[in-house]
Amino acid sequence: MIKLYWSPRSRSFTAIWLLEESGLPYQRVLTDINTGAQKAPDYLKINPMGKVPALVDGDAKLAETAAICAYVADRYPETRLAPATDDPKRARYLQWLFFGPSCIEPALIQLFTKLEVPSRMAAWGSATQVFDVLDAELQKGPWLLGDHFSAADITIGAGLNQAVRVFKMVPPRPSFDAYIDRCVARPAFQRTEKIAAG
Repeated sequence: MIKLYWSPRSRSFTAIWLLEESGLPYQRVLTDINTGAQKAPDYLKINPMGKVPALVDGDAKLAETAAICAYVADRYPETRLAPATDDPKRARYLQWLFFGPSCIEPALIQLFTKLEVPSRMAAWGSATQVFDVLDAELQKGPWLLGDHFSAADITIGAGLNQAVRVFKMVPPRPSFDAYIDRCVARPAFQRTEKIAAG
């Protein structure tokens, strides 16, 4: 059975949401970052970075939220959370799946720290560019792949909800509000909110 190592009120939210959407049986293993459990030697064998979430599935062990999403969606195609490798939509799916950690998270750090980084030197461009590009894409809706909800929506939806509604670091826009509303309306998202609250 899949084991997800998690902690309340953390980035574990995204991985829990993914597993709740998948319908796969899984076990949550509390790894409370407030007590330092993520630095225990046994846990560091799973994730040497000492962060949550991490996932164990048989002999497979991995960390990093987007990697967990990619792994589960590909390993269990019956979940229909990823286009097949021969589907042309696969390219856009991968782009948006990794847009969260490679663009949204650095943009949020830039906003939070008020860090001035020339856009030509920042891998994410600029915070303004990141959210303008996302805004334009989400106006096409309802999901990043049109009518098909995917693991990419989980990584983007979780991150955008945190950025706009939880931490209020990014001003709301009509496309953001409509997209977040669609995410929040999903039963798996609602179950995840209850679980992740601790």
